[in-house]
Amino acid sequence: MPLLRCLEYDYPLIDSDFRNFCASHAIISVEDFLLHDLYVLVISTEQHHNSERLKEGITQVLTIINKQHQPWVDGQDLLDDALQNKRFLPTGCKSIDTFLLGGLREGYLTELVGTSSSGKTQICLQAASAVAKSWGKIVFLDSGNSFSPKRVSQIITQTSDLSAYEVDKGLQQVMNNIVCLSVFDIFTLFEVLHQLKNNLRSQIDQHIRMVIIDSISSLITPILGGGGAHGHALMVSVGFLLKRLAHEHDISILVTNHMVVGEGGTSKPALGESWRSIPHVRLLLSRGHIRNISSMSVLRHPHMATGDRVEFELQ
Repeated sequence: MPLLRCLEYDYPLIDSDFRNFCASHAIISVEDFLLHDLYVLVISTEQHHNSERLKEGITQVLTIINKQHQPWVDGQDLLDDALQNKRFLPTGCKSIDTFLLGGLREGYLTELVGTSSSGKTQICLQAASAVAKSWGKIVFLDSGNSFSPKRVSQIITQTSDLSAYEVDKGLQQVMNNIVCLSVFDIFTLFEVLHQLKNNLRSQIDQHIRMVIIDSISSLITPILGGGGAHGHALMVSVGFLLKRLAHEHDISILVTNHMVVGEGGTSKPALGESWRSIPHVRLLLSRGHIRNISSMSVLRHPHMATGDRVEFELQ
């Protein structure tokens, strides 16, 4: 994203006074602006004689960000990406992998949508276990204390027919390949993702194959209150940052989203219409009342029909 000084020609409110005010808060670029707590920034304007103009400048930057929803790759990039023989990573459930034409595709942002009891976290843990066992490293960003080493251990033990020694050795490898970080707000998420981006570009974390965020909605929902432009801009920015990470580094990114009550009392995915178009793949999970049978339905997929459905049994 551009430096603030590059915007003054088209947006006079972003003048030297406004930029100096932002610089005093370590804000030089539009990206720095997104990473800052806007509530604190607005409050700090009260200490200046031109408080109202500074607030207008903040609103102006938010408006600019809100309009920058252009594709982050051009047509040739999309064609090249489609022609690449990218790998699929396992979910840990053969029925789901078969249904998804191979599993979770590298280079894609996949979203699991469902109620709190639908099995979203379980699939995240199974996918993390399966990928860490045979494919490479996992970054698990945990926003609700959902990561359970004990459950991962159970998954590895239940899916293996090896000796106890070999199971212990495999479990140690899996645990070493999973990096779990607690992330409780959108600003920390940005910091973690930017650090990951820098590490990948410098090949520090070149063996990372998957990033899991459980859940993305619990991080974004708090900033959407009031319908202001700031929260919306942050949501869109984190979405496109995730897609860029997936595309540039052939990583499979898996996020979870909860359900909310919409018009007429029907349930719908949280985060609204702007978020709906961001993930490459959206999958709806639901759990039946009989036994442990769950179902997965396609809400959005580049190569599958909306409404396609499969039933499976969670471990």
